[in-house]
Amino acid sequence: MHHQAIRHTLTIFALVLPLMTQRAFAGDCGALPPAVANAMAQDVSPQAIAEYRRKLREYQQARSAFEAEAGAYWSAIIEKRRGRNAKRREHQSITLDDYVFTQPPVYTGPKRPVNPLPEPEEPHRERKYIPVVADLLKAAADNYQWTPQQPANDLDFKRAYARFASGAGLTREQAVRVYAFETGGNGTHASQSGFHGSHAISTAIGYNQLLTTNTVELLAEQGDGFVKLLMEKAIRLSGPARQAMDHKVAVLKKMLVLARSVPDDWSEHEKIGDTWQGWALHAMVLDIDVGPMLQTHKLLTSVIFAREKGYTRPLTAAELEMMNLTGDGTGLDMVTMPLAMLLAVTDERMDSNSNLLGAKELAAAF
Repeated sequence: MHHQAIRHTLTIFALVLPLMTQRAFAGDCGALPPAVANAMAQDVSPQAIAEYRRKLREYQQARSAFEAEAGAYWSAIIEKRRGRNAKRREHQSITLDDYVFTQPPVYTGPKRPVNPLPEPEEPHRERKYIPVVADLLKAAADNYQWTPQQPANDLDFKRAYARFASGAGLTREQAVRVYAFETGGNGTHASQSGFHGSHAISTAIGYNQLLTTNTVELLAEQGDGFVKLLMEKAIRLSGPARQAMDHKVAVLKKMLVLARSVPDDWSEHEKIGDTWQGWALHAMVLDIDVGPMLQTHKLLTSVIFAREKGYTRPLTAAELEMMNLTGDGTGLDMVTMPLAMLLAVTDERMDSNSNLLGAKELAAAF
């Protein structure tokens, strides 16, 4: 995108600027006390103010033109997607003409100029704290007097996951290659995204990297099935093991009440996931009984979604990961594109990471 510089003569403006100085400074300084504004007026020259205002006008005009172009581009993206959805409903073929293949516009105009006058400081915003595994465990203990049953070694968790995933209908290829992509091929059941020391970049945990919101949503939607399976398992136990399972079932039932206390909506589940109580729910990802259920159903919901949308062919691991990574709606839209090359990068990374030890262990567990 090309922009022509705005050329203005400053002759008249320079003549009248001394008369406008106090008003100009007051406008740029916001609610600063008059004494402070007057002091700054003596430190900044009228020429500097004039130059700043000229550059600001150029920036505003260039930015406005860019936003208009970008708006048209994203409107075209939305319209094309609506057209594809309509074709899918009518079982019509989707072609290359149903997509926008140009890259989104990039702003290349002048940068916003720096105001020579100090501007009022914006209020300091606290960075949102991201809980780590230790926080989840403490939240579970504080809220439910419960600690997830973690494996003696991660291979035990992989075996539990493999049993549940294969029984639920996921293939070995799907589970292993998604794991390889999400964890880098060597992740554990407690691997957290970007975890270093006591900090992480995301609440994503486990083989499929579930967020707190994912856990809340899956418990709300699939929790009854989880409870039923745990109760069936409890019947076959006795002694301390039975007591521990009964307690786990009771805790899970209480968690379902919280997960279902809001409408079944992602944004509402996200609010719960950001709370101390929501962190306790996310601790279920670490449990050797419930964790595999959550990990499996995170992928299984994508399989079911694709099937319900008329995509009858079994999803490849790369296609499933695309939906897991971007969300079912966006992922399916990408999966159904008539360009196999879109999945090539995902497949390549899966191929590479599948050769690492963690991925090989999971594959052997199937």
